[in-house]
Amino acid sequence: MRLRILAALAALSVLAVSGCGDTGSGGGTSALRIMAPAAPGGGWDQTSRVAEQAIKSAVPDRQVEVFNVPGAGGTIGLAQLAGEKGNGDLLMTMGLVMVGAIEQNKSKVTLAETTPIAKLTEEYEIIVVPAESPLKTLADLAAAWKADPAKVSVAGGSAGGTDHIVAGLMAKAAGVDPKQVNYIAHSGGGEALNALLGNKVTIGVSGVGEFAEHVKSGKLRALGVTSAERLPDLDAPTLKEGGMDVELANWRGFVAPAGLSDADHKALTDLVTKMHDSQAWKDAVAKNGWIDSFMTGQEFAGYLKSEETRVKAIIAEMGLVS
Repeated sequence: MRLRILAALAALSVLAVSGCGDTGSGGGTSALRIMAPAAPGGGWDQTSRVAEQAIKSAVPDRQVEVFNVPGAGGTIGLAQLAGEKGNGDLLMTMGLVMVGAIEQNKSKVTLAETTPIAKLTEEYEIIVVPAESPLKTLADLAAAWKADPAKVSVAGGSAGGTDHIVAGLMAKAAGVDPKQVNYIAHSGGGEALNALLGNKVTIGVSGVGEFAEHVKSGKLRALGVTSAERLPDLDAPTLKEGGMDVELANWRGFVAPAGLSDADHKALTDLVTKMHDSQAWKDAVAKNGWIDSFMTGQEFAGYLKSEETRVKAIIAEMGLVS
């Protein structure tokens, strides 16, 4: 009888400990899940996995898991996030691409149905061709575009996203109707890279961090970057140098589900701030050529609203939405 009582007490003790261990909030010891709303290999996936390692470095006892929900410029993931209302253990990586995709795909769920947590980075875009491409310069690209826009296929991310916007602005600068751009959307940077390396497309447009190592290895050739000045450690002219008056920076950040408690909102913001301040994050930002543009709270919420207005105007002008 005494053994049974001791066993029962031991079981109750285990239940009590396990119940206390998982608070179910952003500030507890429960696992944090980070959704990359795209296929593996792209910027959101890369950012999510860098964040995972940086959080583990900054808060060693916190479990973190990254998972992918690809499709429709992140709007499939956005819809899934909407079903997690009040979940303080979930973050979704997003950015400028999603702002455009919401308009392009006429998504029923918008960023108004999320909790803005932080803007993390900015990144310039790079325009590349396969190493054996006959296109050597931006002038060559402009000439090919003018000769036959349909023959110049452009690999990039989601329709209406940053890559698509850059391609449209470049075409316009080259004297080609943006609506004639033969843009081939991919759900992740890995797919666009495979299309380039397989010589299935003419040019590729993506974030510098996604293509830079392949440029340095000689598999791809950079025609230009969307920065105002040349980037260090990258042998590529700016688009303006190449005769195309285009300058644009992509950006990425985190949002959480709507309906968070004040405590969970603060806990997630504090956690992401610790991540941002870690050496692991700083090293990754430098390695990937990202620009630190950290902001949280109402500042980020206001920035999101202004970006929605700006991007909507750009893609409407380019004829990407009806």
